[in-house]
Amino acid sequence: MGRTRRLLARRRPGLASLRTTFAVSFAAVTAAVTVLVGILSYSAAARLVRVDQQSVFTEVVQDVQGEVRQQRMVPEDFSSSRPGHDLVRPARTDVQVLGARGQIVDHGNPVLPVTSRDRAMATTGAAGRTAQHKDVRVGEDLFRVATVSLGEGRGAVQVAQEFSDTEDLLRALQQRTLSLMAAVVVAAGLFGWWLARRITRRLVVLTSAAENVARTRRLGIEVPVAGMDEVGRLGRAFDRMLGRLAQSEEDQRRLVQDAGHELRTPLTSLRTNISLLRRIDELPPATREELVADLTQEARELTDLVNELVDLAAGQSDSEPSQRVDLADLAEDVVGLARRRTGRAIVLRASGDTSTDGRPGMLQRAISNLVENAAKFDRDGTGPIEVNVAGPARHGPVRVEVLDRGPGITDGDLIRIFDRFYRAADARSLPGSGLGLSIVREVAMAHGGAPFAYRREGGGSVIGFTIGFMVDGGRGAS
Repeated sequence: MGRTRRLLARRRPGLASLRTTFAVSFAAVTAAVTVLVGILSYSAAARLVRVDQQSVFTEVVQDVQGEVRQQRMVPEDFSSSRPGHDLVRPARTDVQVLGARGQIVDHGNPVLPVTSRDRAMATTGAAGRTAQHKDVRVGEDLFRVATVSLGEGRGAVQVAQEFSDTEDLLRALQQRTLSLMAAVVVAAGLFGWWLARRITRRLVVLTSAAENVARTRRLGIEVPVAGMDEVGRLGRAFDRMLGRLAQSEEDQRRLVQDAGHELRTPLTSLRTNISLLRRIDELPPATREELVADLTQEARELTDLVNELVDLAAGQSDSEPSQRVDLADLAEDVVGLARRRTGRAIVLRASGDTSTDGRPGMLQRAISNLVENAAKFDRDGTGPIEVNVAGPARHGPVRVEVLDRGPGITDGDLIRIFDRFYRAADARSLPGSGLGLSIVREVAMAHGGAPFAYRREGGGSVIGFTIGFMVDGGRGAS
C-alpha cells in the first residue's frame, strides 16, 4: 500500500495533461451550455418585460383615444385636481395636459417637453389623433410619449411612460445572469478537475506500473486497480498480461535450465569418447567399434534432444496458423509412418466427428510422440499398438489415445510423466530425452484440452489428450 501511495503521489506529465484537458473540456462544455441558456433566458425575459410595458402603454393611449372620441372633453377634464383622473394615470405613467394653443395647462411629473407636433395635435379639429415619440429624454430618464388630440382645437393630452428604469432592471438582470454564469463555469471547472483527478487516479497507477516494468524489467508487479468500468477492466487486463508474461519468462528460464542440465550428460560423454579418439590406434579393434557405436548413439540422442527442444519452443511460440483439421487423418499419417519405422502392428480406430480447429503440425507432432512412446516401451510386445480417435457424442472435446501392452506406469510416475525431462526409473536406460510427453501436454493445453494417462487393464498404459477449442489467439481454455 505504501508503494501504491507513492505511485499515486507521482505526477506524470502525460496524465497531468490528460487531467487538465478533461477539466478544461468539461468547463468549456458547461460554459457553452450555460452561456447559451443564459442568453436565451435573458433574451426571453427582456422581450417579455418590454412587450408587457409596451402593451400597458398602448392600452392607456387607446383608452384616452376612446374616451375623447366618445365624449366632448376639454383640458380641465384631465386635470390632476379633478376626481377620477387616476383612470388615465396608472402606475409608472405620466400625464400632461396642453391647452388650445399648445401651452401646458397641467404639467406632468416630471414636465414633459412639447414639440411642434404636439402643438399641432392641440389645435387639430379631429379628436383622438395621436403623435408618438420614442426615446424622449427628460433629465436622466427616457420616456415614450403619445400626444392625443381632444378635437375642435380644444387642446391635447400627453401620456408618457418611463422605460429607462425597466432597462436599468434588465441591465441588473443581465449582470446577475453574467455573474451566475461565471460562477457556474468556475464551479464546473473545479468539479471537472476533481472528476478528472478521480478518473485518472487509477490511470496513474497503471502508468506507474508500466513505467516500473519498463525500468526494472520485473514482471511480478501487482496492479492494484479495482472497479467494473473500462479503467478497471484495463487494469485487470494489464495485470493478467503481466502475469502471463511473467509465467512465460519463468517457463523460458526453466526450459533453458532444464535443457542445459540435460545437455551436459551427452556432451560430457561425447567429450570423453572424443578424448579416447586421440589414442584410437592403441585400442583393440573391438573397443574401436564400440567407441564409434557409442559416438553414433550419443550423437543421435543429442540430435533428437535438440530437435525436441526446438519443437517445444516452436510449440510455445504459437506461430503456426490455426485451421480446420481432421484428427483421424492426422493420426492415419502418423500410424503409416510409424509402421514403416518400427515394423510394429499399429491399429487405428476412428469414431464420430473428429474434425476440430487447430494447428496441424503441432497436433501431428503430439500424436507422433504418443505412438513413438508406446513403441519404445512396448518394444518386445506381440500385440498391436492401438490408436483411438473419438469425436464427441454431443458438444465436447475430441479425444486421442494410444494404448500399449508395455510395463505400465506406476502411481508415482502417473502425475509426473508430462513434466519436462522427467523419465521414470525403468525408462532411464532407454533412449529419449523426456520431452516427448511434455510436448503432448503443451499441444493439448494450447488447443483448449488436457493430457491424460492411466494404467490399462490387463497390463500396459493408455496415454492421450483431448482437444477443446481455441481462444485468445491460440491459448487454450478447458
